[in-house]
Amino acid sequence: MFDEAGIELVGELKDQLEDTIDIDGYQRKKHPTRKPIPKDMPREVVMHDIPEHEKICDCGAHLVRIGEAVTEQIKYIPAKLSVVQHVRPKYACKPCQANVKIAPMPNLLLPKSLATPELVAYTIIAKYCDHIPLYRQQNIWDRLGIDMPRSSLCGWLLKVSALCEPLVKLLRQYIIAYDYAQVDETTVQVLDEIGRSNQTKSYIWCYRGGGAKRCIVYEYQETRGGYHAKEFLSGFKGYLQSDAYSGYHFVDKEDGIIRVGCMAHARRKFADIIKISKTNGLAHEAVKFFRALYKIEKEARELNTSMRFALRDEKAKPILATFKTWLDTNLTKTPVQSKIGEAIRYTLSNWEWLNNYLKDGRIEIDNNLLENAIRPFAVGRKNWLFMGSPSGAKAGATFYSLIETCKANDLEPYQYLCTMLHRIRDCVTEDDYRKLLPQFIQI
Repeated sequence: MFDEAGIELVGELKDQLEDTIDIDGYQRKKHPTRKPIPKDMPREVVMHDIPEHEKICDCGAHLVRIGEAVTEQIKYIPAKLSVVQHVRPKYACKPCQANVKIAPMPNLLLPKSLATPELVAYTIIAKYCDHIPLYRQQNIWDRLGIDMPRSSLCGWLLKVSALCEPLVKLLRQYIIAYDYAQVDETTVQVLDEIGRSNQTKSYIWCYRGGGAKRCIVYEYQETRGGYHAKEFLSGFKGYLQSDAYSGYHFVDKEDGIIRVGCMAHARRKFADIIKISKTNGLAHEAVKFFRALYKIEKEARELNTSMRFALRDEKAKPILATFKTWLDTNLTKTPVQSKIGEAIRYTLSNWEWLNNYLKDGRIEIDNNLLENAIRPFAVGRKNWLFMGSPSGAKAGATFYSLIETCKANDLEPYQYLCTMLHRIRDCVTEDDYRKLLPQFIQI
């Protein structure tokens, strides 16, 4: 296959590009095991014992209990609601009929509202994590016999998102301060934008960085102009990973920023051809190179950054060099406007950026970690279809930022929101807000 392209593969490199693997013996695949039920979940014990007369042996002796067989099932209990009453006794001097005293009201999350932090956290998670639009949430409350109009739910989200803005600003600071970041964008339909029709597409930009702090920030903007990313990343120095969208070309003019491409985007060009192709061709050959590169990444995932860098330098560089020769050889053999021609030219035109992941062991081979953070937004978009207003879009960006940062730091979002919303009204300084970030909060 590769001989007609004028490329000779030898030794280990040829083995890495082979599709088949020789197996000495056959080994049956194990069935996936079910994850155990969490131990901290309450248990309701239902005893099934044999009758007393069966506990006597034929010899007349009583049977002795030697163990037990336990079978566990999960029981669903519908949501249980309770009312929190803030009772403040009043005191006065009866002889003087004066000196009335009463304890001050605590800092409630939403004064003059019936929503507790737990209820607001549930509303946020239901919409932005479980993708349940507010009108469906209203229907759920109606079935429970509780009057919870959508306008009230919307009001809670807008007010609480304003309280959480300092947290998102701190996440942005951590992204700017670290020297490796990822960026991507996706469309969203927002109603009631000034001077724009409701059919006009707007954009949600997403940024990931902060190193070990793993910060993810969503940002709503009306357009896809690259100046939005430039403004957000003002002050950033280091490696910036993105797709080949021209809006990121500002990086080429910025001192101290090295642009890194996304290998998954390059591979996708060839993979899309394979989906519609009936015969093996150049696209299949190209995908073998990507498969070999990702096989190395699977091994590198278990290594520290220095070892990861050395592994790529040893194994990935030869594959990329051979792939480059293959691309150059087939460039003149493919029509410019053909799908395979477009895929080859796309890869070659971004070749330098695609190879920059070799420069540092911390850099990912692609933007998939960030795209995984955007995916929940894309799923939610299919359910709620559009944002009702620019302020709603900004609120959504705030909550998605906090929820996805929780996930990136292995923190359960609902538990985090409950704890954070109970404390955020007491924040005064920047350090107070910093303690409420998912990376630092004490739950």
